[in-house]
This record gives sequence, structure tokens and C-alpha cells, in this order.
Amino acid sequence: MGDNFQRLFMMSEPQPLSLNAQAALGAARAPHRSQFSHLVRHFLERFFNHETASPDGDSKARLVLAALATGLPGFVVALYLWPVYHPIRGWPPGLPSSGDPPPYWLRVDHHLFYVLYSFVSMGIVTVFEWDLFFPDLLDVFILQTLPIADRRAFMARVAAIAIFIGGFLFDANIMALLVLPAATDPPNLARFLAGHFLSVAASGLFAATFILALQGLLLTLLGQRLFRKISLLLQGLFITVLLMLLLLFPVLSRAVPLLLESGNPLVLCFPPFWFLGIYQCLVDGNSALPIFARLAETGCAALLLVVSLALLTYPFAYLRRTRQLVEGPGVRCRPSRLARFFDRLLHLTFVRPPLRRAVFHFINQTLLRLPRYRIYLVLYGAVGVSIVAANIVRLTVADHHLGFQTSPDGICAATAIVAFWMIAGLRMALVSPGNRQGSWIFPVIQGNPPCFTAALHQLSAARIWVLLWSLIVSLGTYFVLRPLSPPQLLAMPASAAQILVAAALCLLLTDIFFLNVTSIAFTGQPSRQQPNPALAVLKYIAALSFIAWLPLAVEPWIEQSVSHLILAASAVAAAHLALQFRHRSNVHQHCGQPALEDDEEDFPMKLGLRY
Repeated sequence: MGDNFQRLFMMSEPQPLSLNAQAALGAARAPHRSQFSHLVRHFLERFFNHETASPDGDSKARLVLAALATGLPGFVVALYLWPVYHPIRGWPPGLPSSGDPPPYWLRVDHHLFYVLYSFVSMGIVTVFEWDLFFPDLLDVFILQTLPIADRRAFMARVAAIAIFIGGFLFDANIMALLVLPAATDPPNLARFLAGHFLSVAASGLFAATFILALQGLLLTLLGQRLFRKISLLLQGLFITVLLMLLLLFPVLSRAVPLLLESGNPLVLCFPPFWFLGIYQCLVDGNSALPIFARLAETGCAALLLVVSLALLTYPFAYLRRTRQLVEGPGVRCRPSRLARFFDRLLHLTFVRPPLRRAVFHFINQTLLRLPRYRIYLVLYGAVGVSIVAANIVRLTVADHHLGFQTSPDGICAATAIVAFWMIAGLRMALVSPGNRQGSWIFPVIQGNPPCFTAALHQLSAARIWVLLWSLIVSLGTYFVLRPLSPPQLLAMPASAAQILVAAALCLLLTDIFFLNVTSIAFTGQPSRQQPNPALAVLKYIAALSFIAWLPLAVEPWIEQSVSHLILAASAVAAAHLALQFRHRSNVHQHCGQPALEDDEEDFPMKLGLRY
């Protein structure tokens, strides 16, 4: 008995078997799976290993890690709620130091956060996998040639979508539920668990099925060609709105009591409030406020409606998408006269050398052709717009009235945030390896490594492309926000300072981000060392905070006199020349290194060693 008990808790290693013993075991047999289960596994694999997620086929681990990371915010917030519900000597301020629970509306705000977070996270995940919920060319030209019934393939895809949404919904909310009961000490644990589980599940399911139903409805009514033209716009709009809801939650939580007690019919139009009503009705029972009962009824009806609409429209959208894939896309139109005019203008100014011109247009065509880069740019753009909107918009609650104001500091920092976020996103897209099967043409034409002059033309094309678009978008943001600016920002010195700072940031940030880039856009080798996501996010937050603060600190000094404006422009020019010189030296060093052979490490070659 003691030996068995000891072996139960000891780490046992597998015992090696002789060749005769292994032969007696027979051949390993794979588990028997039906055709339907194989199809479900195949579609789930496509959700994780698709060019939209990753070009190297290693996206399963990354997306599983991302799925688990979606549960961390709720877990961390649950940990921070511990001192709120268990105050120590009057801390946090404003809460009693005894064992009394926090005020009622403060607890409602905590419930609203989890409902809203589930809504936002599931909406973003569904938008990111937007194009994978329907067949593509591989499904049409490979699966349809196999002896697979169309109905079975359709049902397998529906099952894979359900498993995918259910899995992410579970990962986004389960970690908080492990800590939240102990952190909040609910008076009725069963009611609390039922309310939390059902409300966050209904909120996330509503967000996912609403996007899926809208996509199916638009595909059914418009068709694939028209839907593709507005797809990126819809994806960016959804992600922007969802992130704005999450970023504006601290301000929104202050207005929750006013909104819910006012009886305003507009409260019934805000989906997170619907599922907050379900939360409060299950937790409070008969003592819940009447408004929560109305919100809960609205939420249940809305969830039933969108689920029914998704189930109704998906088969029609599936059939129409498959039919149009078989027929093929229409004839591509030639560029418009305006596009040809700008191309000629660029050829005469910024991209005069033929090699630079070729790489410049290669970037244009690649970004528009590959879905992976389009969705990444949409994600970066939506995050940037949501951050800018969260810095500009201010909700005010005064005399039981809810109002909106604009922040002058937020308007000043908007162009800087846009410039940083856009250049960072474009740099990420251009240095990431794309379809490298066609990159052989560059070493063949210019050699490997290329000569110094050819390398400069090739690499400068990406920098010019990023600089032009960042200037267009940043200055466009300045002019769009100009009607919202206060009078002190509309004066001539302030306007000149804002334009100078925006242009300077675009120029210098482009130089900094592309300082060590020595590969042509989309043709670089994937890094053998996986970056640390937490460290990367920390760097982005620190850099973005500094860039957003910089215009607030520099622009008032530039506005004082024309001499300050000239000094600032001279400093920017000097910094640009210094960065250009450093970049040229990096390119010269890269061109002087011998070309790497297959599977040869880069680090020993930098030391001049070959093994």
C-alpha cells in the first residue's frame, strides 16, 4: 500500500523497451475518425494556420497564446478588486474600512467592466477572423474535387465556427471567474456565478454573432465583389468602435448611475447595458431596479434575434460566396487618370531611379494584394483612431446632465499619435516576411548582397513610401481636427508649430524605425528568436507616451517667435542628416558582408567567422 501510494506521487519516466517488446506491441494505429471530424479539424486548422494569421505556419501557438492572453485583463482587474472589497485602514480612499461592501453603483461598474470586456474581446476576435468564416479558393478547387458531400462540408464549417467562437469565449472569461468570487465576497455565491457566467457569455456571443450575421447579410445582398470593396472599412469601423468603448470605460462608468436612473430611451440602445441587466437581475433577484429588468428582456430578445439572423443568412452567403469564387473575379479596371497623374509626379520627384521606382510600386501592389497585410493595417489604424478619440473626447457629468467636450491637449497630441502609430504599423508590415517565393528576382538582378548604390535605392523606396503616407495621414488628421480646436490653437504661430512638429515627427520617426532595416520590403528572413510580446507592448506604451507628450512640451516654445521656429527646423534637419549618415553606414556594412548559405547563422558571419 505504501509503495503504491509513493509511486502515485512520484515523477515516473517511461521505461525503455527492447526491440522484441516493441515489435510485440504491433504498429501504432491512428484513432479512427469520421470524415466529418476530419473536416472540422481541417477548418479549425485553417483558422489558425492561414496567411491572415501568419505566413510561416507557426500561428497556432501564437493564437493560442493570444487566446489565453485575452483572459489576463479580467484576471488582473479581479486581483485589483481585492482591496476595494477588503479595505485596509480606510484604503482605498472613499471606502469604509469596516467589512461593509462598496457602494451599490460601484459594484455595478465592476460588473459592467466584465460584460463590456467580453463584448469587446469577442468582437475583435471575430473581426480579425472575418475572411475565414467562408470558403476560399483552396476550399473550392481542392475540397470540392474530393468525394465529400457539400452538406457535410457546410455543416463541418459551421461546427468549426461554433467551436472557435466558444473556445475564445471560454478563454476570455474563465480566468477572471477563478479569482473574482474570492475578491468580491458576494453574499450569494450561486447567484453571483450564474449572473457573471450567463451575462459575459451572452455579451460575447452577441458581439460575435452580430458581426457574423451582418457579414452574411451583406454578402447575400451585395455579393462578394461589392462586399470586398467595403470589407476593410467595416473591419476598421468595428475595431475602432469596440476599442473606444473599452478605452472610454473609466469615463463611462461615472455616467452609469445618471444614465440608468434617468429613464432615457437611448439607454436601451447600448448593447452592454442589456447584458448588465441580465447580470444584475440574476445577482440581485427581486430587489433589482426595474430598469435592469427591461434591459435584460431587451438583451435576451436581441441575442435571440442576431443568432437567428446569423443562422438564416449564413447558408445563403455561403452559397453565393462559393458560386462567385467558381466564376472568378471581374476584370480589373485600369488606374484612374488621377492615379496615373500622381504616379508620374512621383516618378519625376521622389522615385526617379528605376530601381527605387520598381520597389516603390512593388510595395503598393503587395499591400493591396495580400489579406494579411490589409487586416494588420486595419488593426493598427483602428487602434490609432481609438487612442486619438479617447484622448480628445471627454464625457462630463454636471447637474445630472451628460455632456461631451474636446480636450485641447488631446488635439495637440493627435497628430503625433497618428504619426507614431502609422509608421510603427507600416514598419511592422514591410519588414515581415511575405510570399518569399518571388524574392529570388532581387538577388539575381542585383547580386547577393547587392552593391551599395543599388541597396540604397532599394531600401530608400520603403522609407519614401512610409514618409509620404505618414505625412498625408498626419497632416490630414490636423486639418480634420481643426474645426474642433479651441481658438488658441487656430492662431498662425500655433498652426505653424503644429504643422512643423507633425512633419518633423513623420520624418524622424521614419528614419528611426528604418534605421537598421537592410532588407527589401516583404523579402526579409523570419527571425529565429521569437520576440517577447510583453516587452514589445511595454516598449510601444513607453514610446507612445513620450511621443504624445512631446508636442505639448515643444509647441508652446516654438510659438514664441520666428527664431524658435527656425531653430526647431534646423535641429530637425540636423537630426535627419545624422540618422541618414548612420543608415548609410549600416547599409555599407551590410553590403560588405558575404552572402549567407542555406541554414547558416547570421551572428557568426557578423564576426567574420564561417563554420
